[in-house]
Amino acid sequence: MKEWIVGRNPVYEVLRARRRHGFRILLSEGIQEKGRIPEIIQLSASRKIPLERASRQRLDAIGNNHQGVALECSAYPYCAVPDILEQPGHKGEPPFILILDALQDPQNLGTLLRSAEATGIHGILLPLRHTVTVTPAVVSASSGASEHLLIAQANLAQTIASLKEAGLWVIGLDAGPQALPPGQVRLDGPLALVVGSEGQGMRSLVRTSCDVLLRLPMRGQIESLNAAVAGSIALYLAWQARDYSKAP
Repeated sequence: MKEWIVGRNPVYEVLRARRRHGFRILLSEGIQEKGRIPEIIQLSASRKIPLERASRQRLDAIGNNHQGVALECSAYPYCAVPDILEQPGHKGEPPFILILDALQDPQNLGTLLRSAEATGIHGILLPLRHTVTVTPAVVSASSGASEHLLIAQANLAQTIASLKEAGLWVIGLDAGPQALPPGQVRLDGPLALVVGSEGQGMRSLVRTSCDVLLRLPMRGQIESLNAAVAGSIALYLAWQARDYSKAP
């Protein structure tokens, strides 16, 4: 299966990650070769990916916000859950996993992937159905961060049970009265953070599988935060608990 990735950063990160097979690159006619463009040209040459000049109209037909470049490549390479569970041991760190329960908005998924990559997540779990997946729109929304992450699709309830057996503490992000504020939740040990969907939050089976629920305090007038914003804040709270001053 082939798909088009558009935009300078997304294309650059796909090429740099080297996890997909590239078939061809289209560059807009007359494009100024500065910024990411020379790096894209160099990476395409090193990987022997054909490069073609194309009209802006042709690129417009492929995707929005292409910034004069498009890459035809293979589909996103999902991994298996065991691949994710191997990462903490390789890095000498306590497990840090993000579980996204049935998100629907590609922009939200892309934002969370970008935050997850920035905070050193070892891997991300998506449900098998009823969820947005890593589409080209999500790659663009993540600015290419998706290409450096291990993402698996799995039965979440079963996988959460396995994670708990492996010693992970499963913490669900929730706005309900039973949820605890950050000061009462440990975020520095083996951790799986669960973020629910935009409208309904976590599904009931996933919610009841959590060891504890985490609530982000708010002083304003609105009832809740956007799922991507709330999830990103929680990721940084966990990173802080892990002492981000030691980050490379």
